[in-house]
Amino acid sequence: MDPPTADRPTAGAALPPGAESAPPQRSRALGCLLELVETLVVTLILFWVIQSFVAQPFQVKQVSMRDTIEDGQYVLVDRLTPRVDGYHRGDIIVFSPPIDVQEGPKTVPFIKRIIGVAGDTVSLVDGKVKVNGSEIREPYLFKVDGTPQPTLPETDQDTWTVPPGELFVMGDHRAISSDSRQFGPIAVDSVIGRAWLRYWPLNDLSILSTASYPELEATRFGASPGTSPPPSRTP
Repeated sequence: MDPPTADRPTAGAALPPGAESAPPQRSRALGCLLELVETLVVTLILFWVIQSFVAQPFQVKQVSMRDTIEDGQYVLVDRLTPRVDGYHRGDIIVFSPPIDVQEGPKTVPFIKRIIGVAGDTVSLVDGKVKVNGSEIREPYLFKVDGTPQPTLPETDQDTWTVPPGELFVMGDHRAISSDSRQFGPIAVDSVIGRAWLRYWPLNDLSILSTASYPELEATRFGASPGTSPPPSRTP
């Protein structure tokens, strides 16, 4: 005699609701969770790569670049092309200032314009700037009643020769800029990148082009090669 079959469902017999669908539902939920985690990880990696090696946003918290860049505006800093092309006179750069001019325990990056590269001699004469003996034209300087501010020394020194691997930088608002007139040339290794786009507020959106100095073409030196330290957030 065959054993009782009451405990075994026969073919076609109905099972309790959800008995077959529960495992597939759990699998789908687990799959969705894994996809979400993978997407988040990839996004974070891409964000880190872009910020570290391509471009990085900064909020300017200084007034030394008026009227080119105002306090509170946001700029996008190019960290990629300087690794190949280096830095040039007229570039606007964001960099970590020397330790002796940092305020407080947290390093706040500076934003300035490159005036001299390695091999250049920068001198201040009667309120004007000379590079390798030639006076440069600086249409970007902050103006008072339509007249550009004079560039005056911050110390007893008024002439600097830029060593290899360094840059001479100054703010466009010379009267309120802590720059190479005070602390001398800076190391290229301290530069985070070149500011190339002012993007916020939107009504101030514009490209921050590199200033040209045609009067220096006859005494042109090569660009200083660029490297970048770990990213910071607020110049």
